[in-house]
Amino acid sequence: MSANEVTSRRSRRGQEAEATAHQPIRLLTSAATALLLSLASPCSAAPGDSAIVLYNSSVEESKATAAHYFTARGVPANNVIGLPLPTSETMTRKEFREQLQEPLLKALAERGLWKLRADALTREFNLTNSPAVTESSIRYAVLCFGVPLKITRDNSLAEASAEKLPPELHRNEAAVDSELAALPLAAGRHQITSALPNRNYAATNPAALHPTNGILLVARLDGPTAAIARGLVDKALVAERDGLWGRAYFDARGIRDGGYLTGDEWLRKAAETVRRFAFETALDDTAPTFSAGFPLSQIGLYAGWYDGNVSGPFTRDKVEFLPGAVAYHLHSFSAHTLRSADKNWCGPLLAKGATATLGCVEEPFLAGTPDLGVFFHRLTAAGWTLGEAAYAAQGSLSWQTTIVGDPLYRPFGRHPGELHTDLLKRRSPLVAWSHLRVVNLNLAQGTSAAEMVGYLNEQAETKTSAVLLEKLGDLQLKLEKPELAVESWDKALANQPTPQQRVRLLLARAEQLTKLGREIPALVAWQELEKLLPPSPELNRVKERLEEAKVRLKPKK
Repeated sequence: MSANEVTSRRSRRGQEAEATAHQPIRLLTSAATALLLSLASPCSAAPGDSAIVLYNSSVEESKATAAHYFTARGVPANNVIGLPLPTSETMTRKEFREQLQEPLLKALAERGLWKLRADALTREFNLTNSPAVTESSIRYAVLCFGVPLKITRDNSLAEASAEKLPPELHRNEAAVDSELAALPLAAGRHQITSALPNRNYAATNPAALHPTNGILLVARLDGPTAAIARGLVDKALVAERDGLWGRAYFDARGIRDGGYLTGDEWLRKAAETVRRFAFETALDDTAPTFSAGFPLSQIGLYAGWYDGNVSGPFTRDKVEFLPGAVAYHLHSFSAHTLRSADKNWCGPLLAKGATATLGCVEEPFLAGTPDLGVFFHRLTAAGWTLGEAAYAAQGSLSWQTTIVGDPLYRPFGRHPGELHTDLLKRRSPLVAWSHLRVVNLNLAQGTSAAEMVGYLNEQAETKTSAVLLEKLGDLQLKLEKPELAVESWDKALANQPTPQQRVRLLLARAEQLTKLGREIPALVAWQELEKLLPPSPELNRVKERLEEAKVRLKPKK
């Protein structure tokens, strides 16, 4: 055998060995991404002709917001309705009935959008009755900036049917949205004291959420300014095209029993649903809400409770909401006003960049707030629209909840496999998030961390993505390889992480450097964190670790 033959065979064997070495990764890549393709096809996009757009003709910005939505969603002109309404956020029950409820009902019938039962306006109201609407070409109502937010209490209205209610429920104030949502049920002739049971609560078929089944899916384009309100549909459309990405954060209170347990159970269920849906998910199950130092980065989804006013990381000048982000803080008065960028919760969340939120205009009691487990399941895993998910999550109508955002917004309307391919074709940096989804889907299905490390190492995007490099480091740490984890996090820090991602990376890196006994780089990391963090428990922890590092580095006598 000649030297050339030996060299040639060695070369072939080397090529074969290299091919064999890479084959499992190629097979893994195929199997891993196949999970995206195997996911159920989501529901199709809600068309613009399935909605009416309602604006306040007494407010120019309201009309402009309606025109913006009309164009963005392709709503037919016949579905755009302007009514002269009060210009404040509140209206009386009389104003609601005479200026909004009755004229809207008339317009819907005259324009052929609704057909009512012949006896709709004469029969005695009963929850067991079939709805007043027998035919409807619309399912959604979009209330535009300038349409009043809430109906004030009217103590002069007494209803015999309400006499048996507990004293605390002898109230008739309500969110305009929630009151209009019940319009198909009895053409506005229902009991207004307390709340009405929502017959569509926890619905599993989105088609059931229809006026002929007693519900109109009402939401509003609103916020501290008209520009913010108009931007809600713009950001929704971006997310529908490019995907809603980012991380999910749930802030529970660590409740294990008592009357408020339900709220925490909703949040835990929501967190588990979203984690299985392949979001990078953080659940804080302790009593305090997220502090100002909590590294809340790249927010796609958020829910928590129970602070009266916007707090913690949401008070920063810049909050890292991604386009399409859905954020909700459960509090009795979270939507008491939408005109403030620093009071309550809904207005501030919208001002900081959230695309959709929910809230209560007055005290709803916990059972009268949206079931977050249902809401996040329908929005994510089921692929429903914001309007569908929000109303399936509510046990009550004619009550206190308002939904702010485009009700047609369907953040997960595109098939994940199709979206992944599209992002790759466009060379979009967002494909990194899609790769992260592949990893998390596989982990949720029981694939090992080692296999997912192999997947990430094969992707070209991993080399330059702070998102993927952070995940790679997390998996390496899980595999008890802290040196490799620190190396990956160092690379992530060198690839333009967001400010809050940088804080999270530095915290993880400093802890591992300390455990590895690499005292000087650990000291430098703690010092950098001390400069970055605001006053918070996180800063206090960093200062403690910094002092400990200084003691260890102090020369021994």
